[in-house]
Amino acid sequence: MELNKILHKVKIEASKNWNQQLLGVSAIAFDSRKVVKDTLFVAQKGVHVDGHQYIEKAISLGASVIVCEEMPEIINRVTVFIVVKNANIALAQLAANFYEHPSEKIKLVGVTGTNGKTTVASLLCQLFQLLGYKTGLLSTVKIIIDQEVLPATHTTPDSLAINQFMAKMVAAGVEYCFMEVSSHGIHQSRTYGLDFNGGVFTNITHDHLDYHKTFSEYRDVKKSFFDELSKHAFAITNLDDKNGNIMLQNSKATKKSYSQKTLADYKVKILEKSFSGMLLQINNQEVWVQLVGGFNASNLVAIYGVAKELGVDDLELLTGLSQLKSVDGRFQYQVSSTGIVSVVDYAHTPDALKNILSTIKDVAQPGVSIITVVGCGGDRDKTKRPIMAAISAELSMQVILTSDNPRTENPITILEDMEAGIKDEYASKVLVIEDRRQAIKTACKLAKKNDVVLVAGKGHETYQEINGERTYFNDKETLIETFEILKK
Repeated sequence: MELNKILHKVKIEASKNWNQQLLGVSAIAFDSRKVVKDTLFVAQKGVHVDGHQYIEKAISLGASVIVCEEMPEIINRVTVFIVVKNANIALAQLAANFYEHPSEKIKLVGVTGTNGKTTVASLLCQLFQLLGYKTGLLSTVKIIIDQEVLPATHTTPDSLAINQFMAKMVAAGVEYCFMEVSSHGIHQSRTYGLDFNGGVFTNITHDHLDYHKTFSEYRDVKKSFFDELSKHAFAITNLDDKNGNIMLQNSKATKKSYSQKTLADYKVKILEKSFSGMLLQINNQEVWVQLVGGFNASNLVAIYGVAKELGVDDLELLTGLSQLKSVDGRFQYQVSSTGIVSVVDYAHTPDALKNILSTIKDVAQPGVSIITVVGCGGDRDKTKRPIMAAISAELSMQVILTSDNPRTENPITILEDMEAGIKDEYASKVLVIEDRRQAIKTACKLAKKNDVVLVAGKGHETYQEINGERTYFNDKETLIETFEILKK
C-alpha cells in the first residue's frame, strides 16, 4: 500500500526524507524481529521495552519507513522517518488504514469489566453461531474466525493483530465479532479507532493495581472505552455494580442497562438453581439455562440485552440461550465415579473467587464440605493475595494454598503473602503445598462423597509458568487423572 494512504489521519509532528512521494509499504511491524523488506516499523515505548532501541536493527532488516516518538540522532538519507506524539495511537491508525478498516465492515461488540468478559464475549459468539451467523471472537481463551480457531496470547491483542484478524473475518464473511476489551488494551490504545457497534460493562473489582496503581485510575480507563463510543452505538451497563452508571456518564452511545436487583432495561431473576443449570426469568420470560450462579445470571442477561440491541427475535434468542454451554475453564464441573464434585474456574480476583465459592455453597447439598485449591500469580498485583486467601478460608471447609503461575517470583514468597491474610480462627483449616499437582491430589484425597473440590485461578490455561518457562499443566486433566487413580 502507498505510504500516503497508510498515514491517513495520523498526526505527524515531524518527518525526514519524506516528500510525499509514492512509496510502497509491504507490511507493518512493531517487533523488529518481524521486519522484512519495505516494512513500516513503529517504535513504541512499552512497559518493559523501548522500541526506539531497535530502529537500527529494523532498518538493517529492510524497514523503509520508521514511525517513532523521538527522531533518532543518527539518520540516513534513504529511510523515511515520521515522528508522532503517541506511537500506540499511530499504530492503531496505521493498522486500520493498512487493512482497509475491517471493523467498519463487521458488527463489532466490545465487552469490558474485571470479571465476566470472557464468558459474555464467548457466549455471544456461541449464541450467534447457533442463530446461523458467521461470527468472530477475540478473547482470552481463543480467537475464532468463522470455523477457524486460533490460540490467544492476550486478552486484547495488539492493534495490528486486531486489524489483521478482523480483515480475515471480513474475507471469511463474518457478520458479528465479539471482543474482550481489557484495561491494558484500552490504556495502550489497542482499540483506538475501531468502529464498535456496542459495548458492555460487566463489573469492576480489585485487579491490575500493579499496572494502574489506583482503583480510580483503573475505573477511569474502563470508562474511557464508553466515552469513545459513537452515537450510532449502544452501551449496556450493569446497574448492580456501583460504578455501572459512572461508565456511561459521558457516552454518546444509546444507553441501556441490566440488573438482578433493580429496575433496568433488561432484568433477570433466578427462579431455580442446581449444578446442572438455572431457571431464569428475563424480562418476564422464563428460560432454563445450562450455566450456574448469580454471576452467570448477570452474564446471560447482558448477552440477552446485546442480542436484543442487535435485533434478534425473542423466541430465537431464548431458544439460543437455553443451548449455551459453559466456556472453557469457567465453572466447569464434573462428578467423579465416587460422587465427588470438582469445579475448575479461572477466578483469579477476590470478587470472582467469592462469587464462585458463594455459588457452590448455594447449589451444593446441605452439609457437604468445600475444599479449595488456590494460588496467586507472580509478577502481578500483590495486594490481592492475602484477600484471596482470606476469602477461601472463610468460605471453605479446607483450603490448600499452592502455586499458580509464579513467573519470575519465588513461589514461597507468594504463598507467604497469601498466608498473611489468614485469620487465626481459620489457620487450622489451611494447608500450604507449593506443588500444584500435589495440592490437587491432596484435595481429592481429603474429599468424601458429595463434597466439592474447587480448583481456582488457572481455568482454561494449559501451562504453568515457573522461572519464566512454561510447562504443560491442566487443572481439569489433573483432577480426572487423580480421581481415576483414587478409584482403584
